[in-house]
Amino acid sequence: MSEVKPHQPQDKHKKLMPVVVYEPDSRVRHPIRFLKEMWYDLLASRELAWQLFQRNIQAQYRQSILGILWIFIPPLVSAIGLTFLRQAKILNLGETPIPYPVFVALSMTLWQTFIQTFKGTMGAARTAKGMLMKLNVPPEAFVISKLAQILFNFLIQLIPIVFLFVWFKVGVSWTIILAPVAFIHLLLFGTGVGLMLAPFACLYGDVNRGIGFVTQIWIFVTPVIYPQPRSGIWAILVAINPVTPLLVTTRELITTGDISNISGFWLASVAALMTTLLGWIFYRLSLPFLVERA
Repeated sequence: MSEVKPHQPQDKHKKLMPVVVYEPDSRVRHPIRFLKEMWYDLLASRELAWQLFQRNIQAQYRQSILGILWIFIPPLVSAIGLTFLRQAKILNLGETPIPYPVFVALSMTLWQTFIQTFKGTMGAARTAKGMLMKLNVPPEAFVISKLAQILFNFLIQLIPIVFLFVWFKVGVSWTIILAPVAFIHLLLFGTGVGLMLAPFACLYGDVNRGIGFVTQIWIFVTPVIYPQPRSGIWAILVAINPVTPLLVTTRELITTGDISNISGFWLASVAALMTTLLGWIFYRLSLPFLVERA
């Protein structure tokens, strides 16, 4: 909690300057006021978030020959490589409801967007920590600008996906209009997990190194390069993965329209919303300590 008191400078010709006095009173003791403060800062962060978004997009393609093509390359290279291994019968990945190149390209795009959201949110906390040492700005602006950048990249990545759908003559279901709902829940889960881990990533470099190993393992228990298994121990591991129903439902709404696990999707959606809210609260409470330690 802070209190503003006037300060009279020695020079009478100077204007009165406010002095902010911080008192040792935890904001957790006043949850309603704290939540209102979070909401007001979220609304006030729009202008700064837009400026940061423009800066990030310009910096992303500055001094780059291929430029925007770098967005296309990762999912397409993965799709081509996995398709070759499958056709050569080196990998037995099972039958997919749509042609495998389209299946894996769409799935890899959704997965990489989720991972970028997860890691980008963690990086936003480091940016916020550095700027909050100098300026009093809403910390939500850094997260929103990063999410906007990720959504911009995702829309660009959809261009080759559309061409693949046309090339392989893959039809889409009318449920594609509902796909953004499932996709937003997928992003919310990545945002929430990123916000929860962001303070630890700012303090300890081991967290950032460990995240790389975790994501490499995580993709194998997520039906990204293979259809979701229905039996066996591996099917249980895939099913309890909260990303599975969110990603699979998004993919199914775009392609077949047949949702295989509606109850699992809603449970994962509730978990995503709760994770985002708790991560947001933890992010706000931890930032003053991160600035102080910096």
